[in-house]
Amino acid sequence: MDHVRLTQVIRKLALEAGEIIMEIYNSPDFEVKTKSDASPVTEADEAADAHISAGLRAAFPDVALVTEEQAQSHGQSVSTFLIVDPLDGTKEFINRRGDFTVNIAYVENGKPIRGVVYAPAKGRLFYTDATGAAVEEKGPFDTDKIGELTPIKVSEPDNNALLVVASKSHRDQATDDYINKYKVSDMRSAGSSLKFCLVATGEADLYPRVGRTMEWDTAAGHAVLCGAGGDVIRFDDHSPLVYGKDGFENPFFIAYAPGVELQKA
Repeated sequence: MDHVRLTQVIRKLALEAGEIIMEIYNSPDFEVKTKSDASPVTEADEAADAHISAGLRAAFPDVALVTEEQAQSHGQSVSTFLIVDPLDGTKEFINRRGDFTVNIAYVENGKPIRGVVYAPAKGRLFYTDATGAAVEEKGPFDTDKIGELTPIKVSEPDNNALLVVASKSHRDQATDDYINKYKVSDMRSAGSSLKFCLVATGEADLYPRVGRTMEWDTAAGHAVLCGAGGDVIRFDDHSPLVYGKDGFENPFFIAYAPGVELQKA
């Protein structure tokens, strides 16, 4: 894989998809449908997916592609692949809360090593550069020209005063019970893969997820967090969270800055 080209392509596609999404988001009304798993999908999900998928297939025709909105891609058995969630945080989008992202990642041998997370309504763009290091680009954004970049790095946590981020739409008692094992100074909620990016920038130290997610929800944020010096592990046994699993469904997991003294499940 040419990582310079990969970075250019996924950044550009994420920004272009963001433009498509925001045009629909800012319209007076948009269609919301229900998928077979009872989750919502909008015309923005579908339009962004079509654009990203076409771009990735044109640029990397020999690399397997998995995307949330194309069910036929979910039956693959792959360890190296591109994976896309064209609109992560559909519920946030529907409720016009802004905490939604475009996620594109490249997984190699089961590990997400490159990724982009773009939050178009919030004007925040995070990605891995050609070396794998994580950066945040300052807007306004030009699809063809990279702007001002800031390297991002995880915090050095104070285990007596941790900053924790959790899901906005999927918070439950099990999550709260686990968080209560820590000494927490501040707790915030965020939607979509932004939670990984808040840990990556040091705005949070810990993001536990005790709930269902799919690999397209997490791969891009996982790559960005690892590029900032963080990690993502399984909730049950603290082993690495790997990708290319049958059906692309994740176990519960913990995303964190390495200085956090992790508690058992």
